[in-house]
Amino acid sequence: MSLRINDTVPDLKVVTDQGDISLHDWIGDGWAIIFSHPKDFTPVCTTEFGEMARLEDEWTKRGVKVLGVSVDASADHAKWKVDIEAYSGSKPSFAIVADDGIELAKAFDMLPAEAVLPEGRTPAATATVRTVFVIGPDKKLRLSLTYPMVIGRNFDEILRVVDALQTAERAGVATPVNWRPGDDVIIPAAVSDEDAKEKFGSFEKRLPYLRTTSLK
Repeated sequence: MSLRINDTVPDLKVVTDQGDISLHDWIGDGWAIIFSHPKDFTPVCTTEFGEMARLEDEWTKRGVKVLGVSVDASADHAKWKVDIEAYSGSKPSFAIVADDGIELAKAFDMLPAEAVLPEGRTPAATATVRTVFVIGPDKKLRLSLTYPMVIGRNFDEILRVVDALQTAERAGVATPVNWRPGDDVIIPAAVSDEDAKEKFGSFEKRLPYLRTTSLK
């Protein structure tokens, strides 16, 4: 299946190193991040899992649940977490899906439906399982970022887009290029000038179709 922005994510039942879960039940009524990896005990992925663990307080502050995915078994995940903690100094508290049957990778459109795991596979066999999915409380995909194996993910950007998505939903606005919390936001074109003034107070009309304002 394909998975696009605003699609409802599949409600899979998956095995993790912390027990079985149903994705929709796990997401609940909050925000969630699912971040996938092609194999355990790989160098770039180890640094990424370490950073995800180090940022635990940041995810908690934003009310975001975190779920890892890797195309290996739960026993390998448990061993890998020891390496992750040794490297990063942070213990991963989040669960990791054991996607050794690649069901989640296929359902989330990271691998084609006909994909199989070859004997003696290398990470290259599942290289496209390198996506971050940000999911809203409505179980819909809000954002996805896919990276090649040789490039570590930018977690500052992942935090930024979570802040932007939550601000946009809470305030009914959009965010401009390079937006950070506290910066001016964009008033949607569907909102009239009169309604914008009532809702936001003052605003600046930069172009006929581009109005910015600050959030008090």
